Amino acid sequence: MKASQFFISTLKEAPADAEVASHKLMMRAGLIKKLGAGIYNYMPMGLRVVRKVEAIVREEMNRAGAMECAMPVVQPAELWQETGRFTSMGPEMMRVKDRHGRDFVMQPTSEEVVTDIARQELRSYKQLPKNLYQIQTKFRDERRPRFGLMRGREFVMKDAYSFDRDMAGAQASYQVMAQAYRRIFDRFGLTYRAVAADSGAIGGDLSEEFQVIAATGEDAIVYCPASDYAANMEKAEALAPTGPRPAPMQQRTLTPTPGKSTCESVAELLGLPLASTVKSLVLATDETNAEGEIVRSQVWLLLLRGDHDMNEIKVSKVPGLDAGFRFATLGEIEAHFGCKPGYLGPLDLKQPVKLVVDREVALMADWVCGANQPDFHITGVNWGRDLPEPDVVADLRNVVAGDRSPDGKGELAIERGIEVGHIFYLGTKYSRAMNATFLGEDGKPAFFEMGCYGIGITRLPAAAIEQNHDERGIIWPDALAPFTVVVCPIGMDRSAEVKAAAEKLYADLQAAGIDTLLDDRGERPGAMFADWELIGVPHRVVISDRGLKEGQLEYQHRRDTAATKVALADVLAHVRSRITL
Repeated sequence: MKASQFFISTLKEAPADAEVASHKLMMRAGLIKKLGAGIYNYMPMGLRVVRKVEAIVREEMNRAGAMECAMPVVQPAELWQETGRFTSMGPEMMRVKDRHGRDFVMQPTSEEVVTDIARQELRSYKQLPKNLYQIQTKFRDERRPRFGLMRGREFVMKDAYSFDRDMAGAQASYQVMAQAYRRIFDRFGLTYRAVAADSGAIGGDLSEEFQVIAATGEDAIVYCPASDYAANMEKAEALAPTGPRPAPMQQRTLTPTPGKSTCESVAELLGLPLASTVKSLVLATDETNAEGEIVRSQVWLLLLRGDHDMNEIKVSKVPGLDAGFRFATLGEIEAHFGCKPGYLGPLDLKQPVKLVVDREVALMADWVCGANQPDFHITGVNWGRDLPEPDVVADLRNVVAGDRSPDGKGELAIERGIEVGHIFYLGTKYSRAMNATFLGEDGKPAFFEMGCYGIGITRLPAAAIEQNHDERGIIWPDALAPFTVVVCPIGMDRSAEVKAAAEKLYADLQAAGIDTLLDDRGERPGAMFADWELIGVPHRVVISDRGLKEGQLEYQHRRDTAATKVALADVLAHVRSRITL
């Protein structure tokens, strides 16, 4: 490709609504153009990146035995009504009616449609396993689309779905995809982590997120530098604390703490470590009748160490809270504790509550909690002496850096990441809801065991930029770059020698199978270099009259601080040696 024939449109400044680096740089580099809130045109330069992502994904999915298909973007609501997701997905799912008043959805995912295919076409265990995938446009009506392609409303996703005869087969299919995903992300050339993720109501350990490491990432990733342990914050655990609990050394004392309604301020006032305080979190669960009316509510008190934060996913697994919970109302809190939030604790309650204690708190002695009186806390609180031993002890908290890894091999560290892939065991969730069965080896109908596997095709370039950019622009990995090499001739329109050398090198690189662009626009060197540094082409070769007289060209990788002079005869070999695909 020659630049004079290509669509190149760069900006000196990013639009005012661009917040994160990837959004700013993709707009400035002319990769995308905004059409509406969360909706973008993919310009030729940006589409080349998307196509390279698709090609890697397609090659590895095919290599893993998956078969590509295409399911409609607009889908009849009946299938979604079978699973209940037509209503349960909420306003994020775009619902439309046709001219006859029939309901349709714009697909955010395609579990229903692919399950419908399976129940019609896969009739016998002899046809299993099967894995169908598509690379298709999706739509989610985000309340507040932002960050460009990181959180748009329309996006392209690769979604795959496996069908197996039993749990063992589903586990095997999951592992095939887990390895395929690692090959995919290795080929992207990005720093990433595959981390354990929560499996929700399905349970089990077959759920992994693929996170591109970036300081601006939305997700906290927990890992152990000394082992292979890695999980997202929702799933991550620390090594369980071990006893024995220290013996009480203090008397229970009602202590004035005027105006100090947080653990931090109380610890500062009393000159105590924050870890010696205990915070009280008040939740409630509701029992409803057939009409959905609340007939009874139960108030719960959770106790966590003052320097720890509640993990809602872990709390949702506590028996009694696993059907759903909410934070208690101010009225419920005052009725049970006789006090407003800020001074709550487990002692001297007005009405009984169900108590759940984090496992760290269960081993504490001489701790500090609210006194259920405004402006007072109680110090020197101890289990067994001041209140009964807790009946329910569970892991309720987010881990923190420095916690012991659950495998016992070191301390946990935390970094930020951007989720761009997720693989997940579905079990029979959708096949049961849609009565999708096959005839088993025993001649009886059985529900498909399913898995789903997604990659954000258009989110991935944005994640790559968040990880790889500097003050001058994007720095693409070779595998994702719109062009691998750009040839920059200086004065091509004035020098026959420069033009001839540029044309020959361009032809040689193309013949070697290297994706190359020749900048024949006649731009000044500064403007030309600035464009390609902004766009992020990883390899640049500069040809000039002076260099040709010396028998040399200048090569510079986008990450290099200075150019390297290379003999004209050696430049092709040098470029090939620097490319990593």
